[in-house]
Amino acid sequence: MSSAHFPFSAVVGQDDLRLALLLNAVSPAVGGVLVRGEKGTAKSTAVRALSALLPQVDVVPGCRFSCAPDAPDAACPDGPHEPGEGTARPSRMVELPVGASEDRLVGALDIERALAEGVKAFEPGLLADAHRGILYVDEVNLLHDHLVDVLLDAAAMGSSYVEREGVSVRHAARFLLVGTMNPEEGELRPQLLDRFGLTVEVTASREPAQRVEVVRRRLAYDDDPAGFASRWSEDEHEVRARVVAARALLAKVVLGDTALLQIAATCAGFEVDGMRADIVMARTATALAAWDGRTEVVKADVRRAALLALPHRRRRAPFDAPGLDEDKLDEILDGFPDEEPDHDPEPDPGPEGPDDGGPDGGGGVPPQAGPEDPAQQPESEPPAESQPESQPEPGTDGQAPEPARADAGEQPGRADAPEQAAVRATAPFRTKVLSVPGLGEGASGRRSRARTAHGRTTGAQRPRGQLTKLHLAATVQAAAPHQKARGRSGRGLVVRRDDLRQATREGREGNLVLFVVDASGSMAARQRMSAVKGAVLSLLLDAYQRRDKVGLITFRGSAAELALPPTSSVDAAAARLERLPTGGRTPLAAGLLKAHDVLRIERLRDPSRRPLLVVVTDGRATSAGSVGGRQGGTPRELAGLAARLLRAEGVASVVVDCESGPVRLGLAGELAADLGGPAVTLDGLRADSLAGLVKNVRTATTSPSHHTHRKAA
Repeated sequence: MSSAHFPFSAVVGQDDLRLALLLNAVSPAVGGVLVRGEKGTAKSTAVRALSALLPQVDVVPGCRFSCAPDAPDAACPDGPHEPGEGTARPSRMVELPVGASEDRLVGALDIERALAEGVKAFEPGLLADAHRGILYVDEVNLLHDHLVDVLLDAAAMGSSYVEREGVSVRHAARFLLVGTMNPEEGELRPQLLDRFGLTVEVTASREPAQRVEVVRRRLAYDDDPAGFASRWSEDEHEVRARVVAARALLAKVVLGDTALLQIAATCAGFEVDGMRADIVMARTATALAAWDGRTEVVKADVRRAALLALPHRRRRAPFDAPGLDEDKLDEILDGFPDEEPDHDPEPDPGPEGPDDGGPDGGGGVPPQAGPEDPAQQPESEPPAESQPESQPEPGTDGQAPEPARADAGEQPGRADAPEQAAVRATAPFRTKVLSVPGLGEGASGRRSRARTAHGRTTGAQRPRGQLTKLHLAATVQAAAPHQKARGRSGRGLVVRRDDLRQATREGREGNLVLFVVDASGSMAARQRMSAVKGAVLSLLLDAYQRRDKVGLITFRGSAAELALPPTSSVDAAAARLERLPTGGRTPLAAGLLKAHDVLRIERLRDPSRRPLLVVVTDGRATSAGSVGGRQGGTPRELAGLAARLLRAEGVASVVVDCESGPVRLGLAGELAADLGGPAVTLDGLRADSLAGLVKNVRTATTSPSHHTHRKAA
């Protein structure tokens, strides 16, 4: 079967994606592309097809690092190379798997040979393979942070450094970086978002005709990949020629003072942090001019550059959706006079493809989106449903006094009260650090202590498999007693494989933070529920910063609901929380048992990720819910049984006590004792509270003393 890639010019729609990729092909200095969107939207197809459009590269024969024969890298590990004839090869498209190790990415240095033989034995990684080509990272938001840091540092500096215990190797690593991500699976940190030059939002077309054309072309390709590619070869050749011409023209493009002022005014107007946005916009506008065959940057280039370079840099807070206000952008640019040339050539729409008459005209070049064509603008605005608004009640200031203990949502004699509308959360605040005790081995994060590949060195052990982190002192100590027997005669240390010691390191891991939120009538008072949502939102923000997975369970009426299965998308949890209604009785036992079921399943899926259960309630239990039919007892007794079940399985828990008012029953404290964890009030949750700065959530033990209520240290 032919290995021909799907032709780039045959991709239907996705104009912004294709344009962003082509601009990086013209000028790799733009800084790469981050593609955000749902699955099945031609992200991978377009990236793989782009590699066929890039010109061939000349390399030094036998060089594993793809040095250019006319200007070889002086520091190449395979060098030195004498300038001379090279061999041509196609540009590579290298994929970085989500589960790749750091050694697979940057390369592996054989420390054993370095110590025993005194040679630098280096095995190149994916960064070396991608030099002068494309590095594609699917699901970049699921990579460990330290890998993303290494990746983006190499992309920014154009080189990769590998160092192990003082033995270092450097090689060139210049590539076009493309990352894809599904925002529902978690966001990148703002610092990492900023390192990508451009970003585009991709969605599947809602136009039936365009969807039909997508299916038609895909089926045709699957039936005969080579024949389909052949039919589009002329279009591919023309796009490739245009990329080559734009590259040649790039150095001649003039970025005038007016364009620079427009760029600076745009970045300042949108309050973008730092200067990277200005630089990326300047490079993007220059590449746009070269792509259009012009030698001068005009206002339209600045506008298109802003739409590609600024949306992800507008993410001011973790729960903000990326996007750009185009009306504000036009208002900023309208303050500058039009200085476009009188005879500005129109962008070449590309030739008609063999399937002409399709939704995109079969063109091999993406049409250029402009202010007059809103249909082709990035769909960066979030759905309206993700931005709920809570209107104040008539005749009030948006707040209602808290009702008496006989809460409106739990009227005597009624199993369920009418659902009350969702209320807005109070402003988030910095919370205390809640951590799971003990030493874990989960995914890298910032919450609980764990054995990790990065962190402070705590000891040494014999390596299990490939040595990755040498403990030099322990290795020398192991080898020293045997020097005479090994016939040592010089100054060098005779080291053998059995002497090598692996460093053990301790860092931080991310946990699964499962929120169990009481949404019953006892929480329905507007002021109380707003404060509760503000507290949970603050804990979600903390989970985002500490790279945790989160889940959300709510209970009200007669049942508990898994509002959000465990996910890395803290944004999704915040959106579900914002829309959370209240009312009805309090099936506390049902909420705890739902948490038990969720954690049991997650333990099978990811055994190394330790859970942290956060129960947000006032401790009241007024309904047995669906549990009552299976087990006798009062609602409070059933809740105690469920809590002790979680404790027996070693689940670390904390209860956020939402009870307010001058008279308090202390039910949340009793629940915390059953769970074997601490209870903390809403006010005590704040990091600046006098109750303390750090709270360690204790797991269940068999000691009776652990049933007592624990306060913050």
